[in-house]
Amino acid sequence: MSYDLLTFIWFVLLGVLLCGYTILDGFDLGVGILHPFLAKDDRERRLVMNSIGPLWDGNEVWLVTFGGALFAAFPVAYATVFSSFYTAFYLLLTCLIGRAVSLEFRSKVHSKPWRKFWDVGFFLSSFTAAFLLGVAGGNTMAGMELGPKYLYEGNLLSQIYWYPLLVGCLTVSLFALHGAIYLYLKTEDELQARVRRAITPLLYAFATLYIIVTIATWAHVPHATENIAAYPILWIVPALNVLAIMNIPRAMHLGKPAYAFFTSSMVILALASLFSVAVFPNFMRSTIDPAYNVTLENARSSAGTLKTMLVIALIGMPCVISYTVIIYWIFRGKVKLDSNSY
Repeated sequence: MSYDLLTFIWFVLLGVLLCGYTILDGFDLGVGILHPFLAKDDRERRLVMNSIGPLWDGNEVWLVTFGGALFAAFPVAYATVFSSFYTAFYLLLTCLIGRAVSLEFRSKVHSKPWRKFWDVGFFLSSFTAAFLLGVAGGNTMAGMELGPKYLYEGNLLSQIYWYPLLVGCLTVSLFALHGAIYLYLKTEDELQARVRRAITPLLYAFATLYIIVTIATWAHVPHATENIAAYPILWIVPALNVLAIMNIPRAMHLGKPAYAFFTSSMVILALASLFSVAVFPNFMRSTIDPAYNVTLENARSSAGTLKTMLVIALIGMPCVISYTVIIYWIFRGKVKLDSNSY
């Protein structure tokens, strides 16, 4: 197997890990964003939290695995990405910890102020984490101030301008929609009906932001379409993306929540694939000089390392996927409260 083929395989595997995380933890974050607005009393808030209670920690494994694989397969990209987004990633980690603590601590004390405090923490952690992921993606798409030795020469403020903020809003709306469809799948009675009514405005908000970000990308990030222009077959990616978005209201009209959730997962998959197509063959693009771009070629590990990692991945990935499938199968069906619930 050639060095270039190994490199490409690992780029694809990283994409698979990132897609797995955004699909699985995406609905976790969406549930956290929506729970103070859709749940009207303490029982409903507990139902909302317990819908993700057995799953959220396993979903984050995909992010941890992505970080480890990036470190081993493309160490230069790992170093550049983490040093460039150091402050943002610190805040993201704080949010992920805050979400976990909010889930675990909320029901430990039977006090309204106590539970209200952790409800706010759960919402803010989920919202901010989703927003930061989108801002990081927007900066990666547009390019950043990378100088010699791939050192980031900007600061946090230079990462916060209109385009990444737009992508951050799009990400929040996408995860909120995904989380709402998941709650529609997992809840019942009055709470399910309330969630059902919220899906339509969430879909309109996401579709509107999707159109705005698409136009903004064509105007502000012209290199994002270079690969599609060079390989017209790649037009199938945005086409499938649009079809998936349009299929969500169809699935809801048919009254098939599992189908709707699958469709919203495909929307995330198509968006992540579109992102990969847009940035390839770069991990990060320099706005100072293209010579400072972090690419697959200058960021990769040795061929021997990539081969060894591929063997490990062929053993480990089926284990991760099997674990995920088993957990979701065990906790299938409507969420119920019992003595062990949050």
